[in-house]
Amino acid sequence: MAHKKAAGSTANGRDSNPKMRGTKKYGGENVIPGNIIVRQKGTKLFPGTGVGMGRDFTIYALIPGKVKFSYYTKDKKLVSVVPA
Repeated sequence: MAHKKAAGSTANGRDSNPKMRGTKKYGGENVIPGNIIVRQKGTKLFPGTGVGMGRDFTIYALIPGKVKFSYYTKDKKLVSVVPA
């Protein structure tokens, strides 16, 4: 005989894993090549000088120096690494 749970507890038991996005190094912090500065979904922040962008939009340092956040246009932010 077929039975079905009444409260739907089996239908609700899923959740996605955390993605650990966000700013990892803030303005003025020292970085070395390869350090991740920002993990993001899409281009909320754009790469400037001294940084690269991975295919998952992760911005990382290419040169040693200090992190600098600035504006590219009025509504677009830019992340750069200024050599020390």
